[in-house]
Amino acid sequence: MDKKFICLANSRKVSGRCIAGKELINGQYGGWIRPISERDNHEISEVDRRYQDGSTAQVFDIIDLRLKGKSNHPAQIENYTIDDAYYWSKKGRYTDSLDLLLDAPHSLWQSGYSSYNGTNDRIPATAINVAGPSLYFIRPQNLEILVRIEGAEFGNGKKKVRASFSYGGDNYLISVTDPEVERIYLAQGEGRYTLGGQCYMTVSLGEVWEGYYYKLAAGIFEVK
Repeated sequence: MDKKFICLANSRKVSGRCIAGKELINGQYGGWIRPISERDNHEISEVDRRYQDGSTAQVFDIIDLRLKGKSNHPAQIENYTIDDAYYWSKKGRYTDSLDLLLDAPHSLWQSGYSSYNGTNDRIPATAINVAGPSLYFIRPQNLEILVRIEGAEFGNGKKKVRASFSYGGDNYLISVTDPEVERIYLAQGEGRYTLGGQCYMTVSLGEVWEGYYYKLAAGIFEVK
């Protein structure tokens, strides 16, 4: 099967990328699609997301690709397995208002479960009985980017980038996996940074890790 979608996430994964976006059907915006590979962690490699001219898929590209079919996942209903025998095809760029792509969930999955360094940033795997939406495109409120060293007491001096924001009456502090946002703010050093424009965010549930699905800021977009 072939699918066409607007790329709204090109986020960092363990050894590749997580690509996801909204399906485009006869000029209308549909549900989410997350193309995945058949590797253990389902990541999309640079070769997987390559166009025939050698360039690779980027956010806001309109992408056409060949898929083997729907993939079953305990928490992610949007997954489709790619057919890696075919190049992806870029059909254009999305230039309309991002408001047209917004989702309107009442909350970002279940609240009340926080990691040591996060706030409302994870869900126990045991709390998900039936697979549901694992991607939302939202307008967060009071968005700030935090850069700090979180593992110094454990001998890890690397800086971590997180997004602090509110949505639906809850506060969140979640990991940023948007590589471009990471690059920009890691270069600025430790601190708290307020974004000045209108902000949009792709929020994703990642793969299960140590018994939890983590909420990730897979794409952050500032419109000035």
